[in-house]
Amino acid sequence: MAIIHHTTLKPTKLELLTTWLPTRPWYAGAGAPELTKAGGFRLDDPEGEVGIEFMVALDTSGPEPVAYHVPLTYRAAPLPGADHALVGTMEHGVLGPRWAYDGLHDTVLRTELLALFEGRAQAMAQSISDTPDHEVTHSWTGPALPTGPAQVTEDRDGTELALPDGTVLHVHRILSPTAPEGPSGQVSGAWDAPDGTRVRSVFASLRTP
Repeated sequence: MAIIHHTTLKPTKLELLTTWLPTRPWYAGAGAPELTKAGGFRLDDPEGEVGIEFMVALDTSGPEPVAYHVPLTYRAAPLPGADHALVGTMEHGVLGPRWAYDGLHDTVLRTELLALFEGRAQAMAQSISDTPDHEVTHSWTGPALPTGPAQVTEDRDGTELALPDGTVLHVHRILSPTAPEGPSGQVSGAWDAPDGTRVRSVFASLRTP
């Protein structure tokens, strides 16, 4: 069970994302984003070492708001071989230095996300300890999903991970209430739209070979 500490972060997660998001091929803005947190959920690391968060960050810098889906992991030490996936470092008021990574390059997040598809992991509330998030739904119609290495590619449409058995995990980076369902499986969640309504989107989907 992850314990949520309500303390200071320097810089904040949104401050890190303000610098990092414009470096991504799926970033839709023309300059620096203006971000607020609009929702998301967490997964627990069974080893209790890595923080796993799926954040929705709302950018209001352009003519139309854009909701970005950013899976992140938080570690107490650098992840070997993952310098390219480093979002930034923070000083946590309780835990000390934390390294924040694009979680799709972190095997701990990938393993738990696939377990969520299969119903073996429980989505947890983003800001409350030991509280399930029942707004997150999942489905998967195929066999057991393989864990381990995955080939990660990014483009304007989002991020894709090619699993060892040929299954493709597509992570939606720009969220829309009308995002299509995955042909074989999906994880969906809710977030706060700019007008204050609660909307649902597909966060990630799977397709088989």
